[in-house]
Amino acid sequence: MAIVLLLRHGHSTANADGILAGWTEGVGLTDTGRAQAARVAQRLAPLTIARAVSSPLQRCAETASIALEGHDVLVDERLGECHYGAWTGRPLADAARDDLWRVVQDDPATATFPAHEHFRTESLGEMAARVVGAVRALDAEVEAEHGRDAVWVAVSHGDPIKSVVAEAVGAGLAGLQRVRVDPGSITAVQLTRTRMVLLASNTVDGDLAPLVAVPRHAPAGDSEVGGGSGGQG
Repeated sequence: MAIVLLLRHGHSTANADGILAGWTEGVGLTDTGRAQAARVAQRLAPLTIARAVSSPLQRCAETASIALEGHDVLVDERLGECHYGAWTGRPLADAARDDLWRVVQDDPATATFPAHEHFRTESLGEMAARVVGAVRALDAEVEAEHGRDAVWVAVSHGDPIKSVVAEAVGAGLAGLQRVRVDPGSITAVQLTRTRMVLLASNTVDGDLAPLVAVPRHAPAGDSEVGGGSGGQG
């Protein structure tokens, strides 16, 4: 029943160049990305962070070093980007002309990226199972150690975070492309014994405290009938 704040890495050099970075080495933050990470640090400062975990890729590590300065950040490969195979490093404008692009957009549950001799390949379904499973497992560890009110941070990538949001709203992988996750954004998800609950999505400014305050007069994971009251606690 802990709450995870899913932080997408800041604007990267690949974002600037319109490249699908995947697991390419040496993709770091731009000045814009570093500024986004610094803004995240300000937003996180009032909160007690029980644990911080990051994808091993450079753009996430750099984001974590700024946004979570002073915290011990664990590295977990399960939070890494999708393995795009032969699409790794491909210009997005070029990929958009490929027949696979429409499959990725319209039927992501069946999308598998082409093989490559150097870069690993996985389907979007495999990526989603990996990331959602990791978030569930890490959340259970955090709750067991720190209690039901614990808040933790996972620094990851666009498609992995989108897969968690799609799971939280019950859309599954079919809803992957209905979710937007911008660089430097924070998405809040509560995990309960019955379901994931989306508390906020793709936020880039504002106080985080209301996003991690959940009602106590209803069972965890149950939505308030009639909608939330707007109060905290």
